[in-house]
Amino acid sequence: MTKVLVLYYSSWGHVERLANAVAEGAGSVDGVEVTVKRVPELVPDAVAAGAHYKTEQPAPIAVPGELADYDAIVIGTPTRFGNMAAQMKNFLDQTGPLWFAGALVGKVGGVFTSTASQHGGQETTLLTAMTVLIHHGMLVAGLPYTFQGQMGLAEIHGGTPYGASTISGGDGSQQPKPVDLDGARFQGKYIAETAAALKRGRV
Repeated sequence: MTKVLVLYYSSWGHVERLANAVAEGAGSVDGVEVTVKRVPELVPDAVAAGAHYKTEQPAPIAVPGELADYDAIVIGTPTRFGNMAAQMKNFLDQTGPLWFAGALVGKVGGVFTSTASQHGGQETTLLTAMTVLIHHGMLVAGLPYTFQGQMGLAEIHGGTPYGASTISGGDGSQQPKPVDLDGARFQGKYIAETAAALKRGRV
């Protein structure tokens, strides 16, 4: 089996919905086993409650060392001032032992995100998140333009060549559009197919 990890952090549930769509796409590939996990919350409970965070999420908490067990890792994070959220960065900062051992070299990686506005840092968040994967020696896969949904102009929606995305609105009231979820599924399938092909070739 080719093993794919969808690892995410979500404050209001938007990235969680994208993560499940990525997993759905990856799981549609024969011979692929998908696991969805999240990184730990760092803010105090009172702060999370005051900001109306979605604190109950079914995905189990990941630990950094387990990343080496997967053939592909797809990371989802909301943006924070054009960068990944501190919760995800804190988790990835603990993967130094994996980097030292070269444990993630040659694995397939990808990223996806959510922002409050159209120009709220989707591309910078995706690109800066990719740098962590590249430092680990991973092979990065985005969201190819063969997914035509990201080209549409009929409505405001997410989708970039660097990875799937969605726009939540400043108050988080806008949920991912169908095209956003389709893009996440497409990216998940694309990454799973790539990881499976690499694994077969190496065998």
